[in-house]
Amino acid sequence: MATLFPVMVNVGISRGAAAAICASPAAIILAPTSGDVVLAAKASEMPLVDFAFKTTLPISIAAIVCMAIAHFFWQRYLDNKSQEKHEMMDVNDITTNAPSFYAILPFTPIIGVLIFDGKWGPELHIITVLVICMLIAAVIEFLRSFNAKTVFTGLEVAYRGMADAFATVVMLLVAAGVFAQGLSTVGFISGLIGLAQSFGTGGIIMMLVLVTITMLAAMTTGSGNAPFYAFVELIPKLAAQMGINPAYLVIPMLQASNLGRTLSPVSGVVVAVAGMAKISPFEVVKRTSVPVLVGLVVVIVATEILVPVHL
Repeated sequence: MATLFPVMVNVGISRGAAAAICASPAAIILAPTSGDVVLAAKASEMPLVDFAFKTTLPISIAAIVCMAIAHFFWQRYLDNKSQEKHEMMDVNDITTNAPSFYAILPFTPIIGVLIFDGKWGPELHIITVLVICMLIAAVIEFLRSFNAKTVFTGLEVAYRGMADAFATVVMLLVAAGVFAQGLSTVGFISGLIGLAQSFGTGGIIMMLVLVTITMLAAMTTGSGNAPFYAFVELIPKLAAQMGINPAYLVIPMLQASNLGRTLSPVSGVVVAVAGMAKISPFEVVKRTSVPVLVGLVVVIVATEILVPVHL
């Protein structure tokens, strides 16, 4: 956002359109190291690499392409409707002292997952890969500055961020487990299965119901993880009882949780983007609404085409 937003505004894109474009990538899952992707792969009973790259990635790419096309026409329509005027931003205050090759460091976990998958190198757990990548970054920073204090200060910031994230994830997982068990106890799962089977095409109906629930929950709460973690606990049992492929249910839910977050005016990404762009969060939501809905439709259609309903 801090880099691309000024660039887009200065090349003639309106603030609202630039903000919507910056907010939209958070709507589609691409990272195999993301916590919800790891959990989704486990619920789908698939290896992480196969789930992330062979199954989910083609669907994500199709959704991104279609969302980009929708953005072009939707942002142009809204700009013409509101008669947006071009403005220039001062970018002189955007400075950094980090070398340009540091841009590759955030991608090292993805590279590590691909290398250490058991085919090209020894098979390593995702946590091991992340720790190795963090150590590599720390060593590179030390070789650049030869200042151990600076390196450990940076690591301390990373550790605190990890602690905050882990605390949230642990609470979500515990709450999700209790929530899923409660739904199972009151007969929600059997009722949901009966509803889906009553329409004759149980798989697609079940998928649409779960996508709708997850999407609405994400829009309401502003969180993509909370609704996904809550309902993904149900997938193995639902899939087993209905005799369908768990990935067929998990992938649309995973994408819907993040797409719904982008349509929430209280979500962190929308609030942050709106604040940096100095526009209303509701303006960001309005500008992302059509592309996100297009992305959701593409995800559902692509899942129906690319992911088998039955194993």
